[in-house]
Amino acid sequence: MRSEGLVFMLLITSAYVGVFAKNHSSRPKLRRSDFPQGFIFGCATSAYQCEGAAHEDGRGPSIWDTFSEKFPEKILDGSNGSIADDSYNLYKEDVNFLHQIGFDAYRFSISWSQILPCGDLKGGINQAGIDYYNNLINHLLSKGVKPYVTIFHWDLPEALQHTYGGFLGAEIVNDFRDYANGFTTGQEAPGRCSSFTNPNCTGGDGAREPYIVGHNFLLAHGAAVKIYREKYQAIQKGEIGIALNTVWHYPYSDSYADKLAAARATAFTFDYFLEPIVYGKYPTEMVNHVKDGRLPTFTPEESSMLKGSYDFIGINYYSSSYVKDVPCATENITMSTNACVSIVGERNGVPLGPTAGSDWLLIYPEGIHDLLLHVKFKFDDPVLYITENGVDEASIGEIFLNDDLRIDYYAHHLKMVRDAILMGVNVKGYFAWSLMDNFEWAEGYTVRFGLVFVDFEDGRKRYLKKSAKWFRKLLKGEYNGTRQKVAVI
Repeated sequence: MRSEGLVFMLLITSAYVGVFAKNHSSRPKLRRSDFPQGFIFGCATSAYQCEGAAHEDGRGPSIWDTFSEKFPEKILDGSNGSIADDSYNLYKEDVNFLHQIGFDAYRFSISWSQILPCGDLKGGINQAGIDYYNNLINHLLSKGVKPYVTIFHWDLPEALQHTYGGFLGAEIVNDFRDYANGFTTGQEAPGRCSSFTNPNCTGGDGAREPYIVGHNFLLAHGAAVKIYREKYQAIQKGEIGIALNTVWHYPYSDSYADKLAAARATAFTFDYFLEPIVYGKYPTEMVNHVKDGRLPTFTPEESSMLKGSYDFIGINYYSSSYVKDVPCATENITMSTNACVSIVGERNGVPLGPTAGSDWLLIYPEGIHDLLLHVKFKFDDPVLYITENGVDEASIGEIFLNDDLRIDYYAHHLKMVRDAILMGVNVKGYFAWSLMDNFEWAEGYTVRFGLVFVDFEDGRKRYLKKSAKWFRKLLKGEYNGTRQKVAVI
């Protein structure tokens, strides 16, 4: 979930929170029939955030094991994902919740180092890891829940990071291709950044390394799609794509400069990865603003490989922001300064939207609608899935199930998705983040995104939240209006 970045997929509490949560009279009335026939409703998790079993059954360490266990001070509560939700051992219980709520699909990720402990084929295959995912998929299918598998969700094998710098090394392209069949601020694994950004980073160059990582990731994606289409797609009849994490950017003012700045902010985040796989090139705004040869270039062969390397595009959306035009930096340059913008959450002292449990998450449902229209009209109307969408509350040290804020969030965002579909956007499915509370990266267990409450202090016991029961009504085709009581599961 969250964090700047992208994932690779194969289809097989402030004062403002109270205002948003209590104003249920404005909650949209939704029925499942409001969405197209065959529209997929699912729920999502990722391996490192929920699986646990980090040191069991032959799994190799990932960069997030190393980062969180070696540098606990970099995690807000000093925690890690070594146990997390213990889904490695409790997956049947989790699948049963999916079935009970009524979801069509489950988007989960495969831990690279669970399958290949050393990250590459010559280091050997972990049969126990393969068995775990086979058992998970079989149990999903037995309950009528369709697997949507994310191949990479940030948990790179530590062995590859140690050997050649992970995505800093060109070798990653072949290793990722084989397997598939935080480089700016230091806040995410592997914790690299320029020393002037954060003296506690493990090393790095925030002006160059992020572009190298992004470039190699795109090439790894293209190589994996190529081999899948050539060898497996006709037999497996699967679909393959990419999921991109982004906010939507609004100009701070009506000035032409701020409007251009908002477009640049989108170019340096979302379009950065989408334009190469749709059109085989980087956005013009990036080419014009990244100087000194720091933005890599694609060879004609690489461009051809990337162009059209998707069957669908996944979108992870949580929040929006305002963007101001600012002078371009001339010193202490990083990727985050190259766009020459300032990202802010309020205008004239008024926040863009209510703040959730995480201070970065400003609730603004209109953003998902505008983002979807942007994709439709700029990128040749691709097949889209909302692969993540959700909201968190702060963990308060006790079992909390009456999450009306989350119900309001989902209702308003689903309405915006429905409205975009009515305008012709080709959205085929929606995945709520997250099935259950889990390890939220640098925020540890201080916030909760789940439809299912997990008691991390009492054996990882699970409890359905009110939002899960709201989803059950929606998915079972019952009226989901404003004043009706929530069904009890």
